[in-house]
Amino acid sequence: MSWKSSDQSYENAKLYKEKTKQWHDRKIHRRNFEVGQQALLFNSRLRLFPGKLKSRWSGPFKIAQIYPFGAVELEDEKSGRTFKVNGQRIKHYFGGEVDRQQEAMPLHDG
Repeated sequence: MSWKSSDQSYENAKLYKEKTKQWHDRKIHRRNFEVGQQALLFNSRLRLFPGKLKSRWSGPFKIAQIYPFGAVELEDEKSGRTFKVNGQRIKHYFGGEVDRQQEAMPLHDG
């Protein structure tokens, strides 16, 4: 293999990575949180088979502190425990009681 084809392959891989990063960054939704707001936490470790239709969102949790670079500290209001998570794993919670054991949701025509 010649040096030219090796350099060209490296350059093509570099361009591909840059374009993929731009595409991925466009898909990220910026969410603005404030201390005291309620949020739901995405549980990525929940496996599909035990209760396939269970929600993968847990909470609600209270936002205790916001750190630079997207880290957020959440507080479980029931136990008082706090923990840090990546801000990409949370979403706004707008109220209502969450039933973790419910596996079916009734749908109504509005």
